[in-house]
Order: sequence, then C-alpha cells, then structure tokens
Amino acid sequence: MILVRQEIGDVLRDFRLQKGRTLRQVASKASVALGYLSEVERGQKEASSEILASVADALDTPISVIMREVGDRLAVIEGIDTFPDTVPDDFGAAYDPGFLVR
Repeated sequence: MILVRQEIGDVLRDFRLQKGRTLRQVASKASVALGYLSEVERGQKEASSEILASVADALDTPISVIMREVGDRLAVIEGIDTFPDTVPDDFGAAYDPGFLVR
C-alpha cells in the first residue's frame, strides 16, 4: 500500500538535507514543534496544508516543487513510466462523461 504521507516526509527530509539545514532549524523557522516535524518526515503523521506551506517556506522551496516531487515519486511506485507535463484537455472526461459538453 502506498502511503502518501511517507513520500511527503521523504521529500521534505531530502529537501532539508539538500539545503544543509537541521530539523531544529526548519521546525523553528516554520513554527512547528520539532517532534511533530520529525514525525512528519518519518511518515508517522499527516501534515496539514498549512504545515506543509510553512515547512516549504522554511525550506525556501515552493510547495508546488515539493508536491511535484512527491507526485513523481508516487508515479514511479505505481509503475507509470512517463508523466505528462501538462494536463490533457479531456482529462476530466474519464471521471465525468459530461465534462466536454459544458
């Protein structure tokens, strides 16, 4: 089973380490408890969008970049070989037959 929180935690840790920052530095700048951020990085806790935005800001990294990396990692786990850079015009049609009629 794929756990999105695990991938988010791994990506946050990877970005933090790439930036050469400690868990304490990021937690302090993001105004997040050190223990909580540690649990998020280990995939033990689900972070809210507000927490993710604060951590992304503390890492000086756009949340879209973080989430793109998470998405790319999930695609690899799911066995998707290629990922489109844009959403196809008829993307919603697979979920809503009336999508293109509106």
